[in-house]
Parts: sequence; structure tokens; C-alpha cells
Amino acid sequence: MRLRPALIGNPDYTRLWFGQAVSSVGDAVFSTTLVLWVATVLAEGRSWGPQAVSGVVLATSAAVFFVGPLAGVFVDRWDKRRTMLGTEVLRGGLVAALTAVSFLPVEDLPAGVWLALIYLTVLVLNAAGQFFTPARFAVIADMITGDADRARAAGIAQATAQTAWIVGPPLAAPLLFTVGLQWALLFNALSYLVSYLAIRTVDVRPGKTAASSPTKAERPGLVKEFRAGVGFFVRSRFLVALLLLTVIGQLGVGALSTLNVFFATGNLHASAQLYGYLGMATGIGGIAGALVAGRVVEWIGAKRTTWIGLLVAGVLLVLYSRQTGFPGAVTVLFLFIVPITMLNTAMAPLLLAATPQEFRGRVVAVFYPVTRLSSMLTAVLAGWLAGSGLRDFAGSVGGVRFGPIDTIFAVSGLVVVLAGVYARFALPGPAAAEPIADDRPAEAAPKGAP
Repeated sequence: MRLRPALIGNPDYTRLWFGQAVSSVGDAVFSTTLVLWVATVLAEGRSWGPQAVSGVVLATSAAVFFVGPLAGVFVDRWDKRRTMLGTEVLRGGLVAALTAVSFLPVEDLPAGVWLALIYLTVLVLNAAGQFFTPARFAVIADMITGDADRARAAGIAQATAQTAWIVGPPLAAPLLFTVGLQWALLFNALSYLVSYLAIRTVDVRPGKTAASSPTKAERPGLVKEFRAGVGFFVRSRFLVALLLLTVIGQLGVGALSTLNVFFATGNLHASAQLYGYLGMATGIGGIAGALVAGRVVEWIGAKRTTWIGLLVAGVLLVLYSRQTGFPGAVTVLFLFIVPITMLNTAMAPLLLAATPQEFRGRVVAVFYPVTRLSSMLTAVLAGWLAGSGLRDFAGSVGGVRFGPIDTIFAVSGLVVVLAGVYARFALPGPAAAEPIADDRPAEAAPKGAP
């Protein structure tokens, strides 16, 4: 069997992937290092330690929700390759600046100043990421054609991200506690340099990814362009269906992320030390699902992969809720994550097929923040139900006992199953998802599947 010299047979994509793989590991090290440093050094023994750590998460979310939707307008206007290069310069320079400041002794600056510097850095890094992600999405869309290869590319990206978060956090603690905060931060700054150099080598001909962008004189204005993008999304029943399915798919993942540790110690009667193995099963299942998604999409198509994935994942989540032994739970959790990752991967070619080139940045800038928001709200809702709404819930049906956490998991699984049934009929075939090209302006073009 001859080894292919490039991922998906495309050397440009391979170089772009390599740069992002290194950058993803750097981001994982950076995020973990900041949380560890704030919790164990800056806020050690302080009552406000948990709030200080939560500020890092809030800074990340603020960038996604407030910058993300508008970023898509600019990405659709600008040259995609230059946008990616510019964001890497900004992010690398910002982390390098924080690295230089971190050489100061901790006591030389008040804790509030340190936190302000960290929150500002995290906010700007993630704000720049809101420009980078849709630009990269558009570049890859032009590099890769065909549902199977696009799903394979999305699968490789997801597998890489999962691997980065398996490799990165274990690296962060030794770097922080053996060589210090400065060198852990420097690692991330250098990772942006690697990404920048990789993007520079990608062959994106001038205008290749911005051929349909209007000239400055023809642009209707920022607000109108933003409204046009949102309007296109809302009027596309296909895109709305995709978003709805993604939001529902977050039910299981969001509930697990919040309550799985309590499920492990309560329902599975396992020690807290074993909880990490559930996280490991999730990571490995994500990698496996991402890597096989391209083959499955090639075999049965993106639409079938999506609705079958929802059905299978929902059934497995219900099955997971009934587990009482740790080995069986680890196995079922791994199996649950595989179809969840596969259907997320399969949605990439569907999203691309339903979105004209001139709207890609804005569609991505709407899709991902809403998905992120739904994940957060689901996690909050699951925590509230387990801690308050269903805290004292207990019941039995046919000799099968139910408690609050396993009930939340089971109901989430049933909702995911219903979403699979809905997807079976709501998602049209590939031909219906493909945008119709005509000579009308973008605002008057067809708005999605009928």
C-alpha cells in the first residue's frame, strides 16, 4: 500500500494542517498553564480564586459572542490568506508581550493587574480567533471539493483538536512547575510563528478565496452586510435545520460535561480518581469518530451520517444513563462519542454545500457562536436541574430505579433520538442543499433549500 505524501492528496492542506496542529497544542498548553498559574500561584489561598479562574472562561466567551458574529462580515470582505496571517502575527505578538511581562516577579505587580493582563490577552486572542476560523473555513472550502473529502478534512481537524487537548494539558503542568510560566507562554508564542510560516507556504492565488467579494464602492455597509448574512441564514430552512440539530446534539455533551463526575461517583460508585478515565474515553472516542467520518460520509453520504449518528448517539446516551459499573460505562461512553463526532464532522460538507462563497464567513460566524452558547446554556441547565429542580427526584418503572442525574442523561438521549428522526425528514438531499448560482446580487440570491 503506497503512502500518500499529503493529507487528502493536497500538499497545501497538509501544510495548513501542520501549522494548526502545532498551534492547537500551543493553545492547549497556554490555556491550561494560565488556569494552573492563577489557581496555584496568583490566587493561592485566596477566597476569590475560583472567580479569578472563571474570568478566563468569561473572557473567552465574551470574544465568541460579541466579536464572532461581526467578524464574519469582515472575513467575507477581506483576503482570506492575509486575514489568517494577520491574526497569527497579532496573537503571537500578544503572547510574546505577556511572556516578557511574566519574567517580572509576581509580587512586583498587584494581583488585579496580573488578572487584567491575562483577561485582556485571552479576550484579544479569542477575538482574533473569530476572524481566523471563518477565514480558514473559506480557504479549506476552496482547497477541498466533494462531500467525502470535505468531511475527511473536518474529521482530521476535529481529531487534531482532540489530540491537542490530550497532549497539551499534560505538558502544561511540567512546563509551569519545572521551568516556569515564562517558558510555557513562550511555547505558545512560537506555535503561532509555526502556524504563520505554514500559512505563508500555502498556495492561495490572489483573489482565489475572495473572487466574489464586492469592491469597496459596492459594499452596502457593515450593518447591511451583517443583516444580509443573518437574513440569508434565517431564510435558509436547511441551515436553520442544521443549526437546530447541532444545538440539540449539544444536549448530551453539555449534560455530560457538567454532571459526569457526579454520575461516576454516585451511579457508578467509582472513586473520583477514576474520573479521568471517562475523559480519556471521550477524547479517544472523539479521535476515532473524526478519523472514520470521511469514510462513512463517502459510503452513505453526509445526510445519512447526520441523522443515523443522532439516532445511534441518543440510544447510546440512554444506555449510558443505565450503567452501574465503571468498565461498562467507559465502553458505552466511548461508543457514544464516536457517532457524536461523526455527525459533527458530516455537517461540515452540508454547511458548505448550502452556503455560497460570498456568505461563508458570515454563516460560520453565526453558526459557531450559537452552537457555543447552546453548549453553555445546556451545561447550566443540567447543573440547575441536578442541583435544584430534580435534586430529590427518585422513581421506579418496571423495577428500574431512576435518580436525578441518570434521568437527565436519559431524557437528553431521547431528545437526541427525536432529533435524528427530525433530521431524517428535514434535511434534503445533496442536490437540494447545493446553492443555485445565478446572476442576481447576493442579497437576492436563493436563500437555501425550499
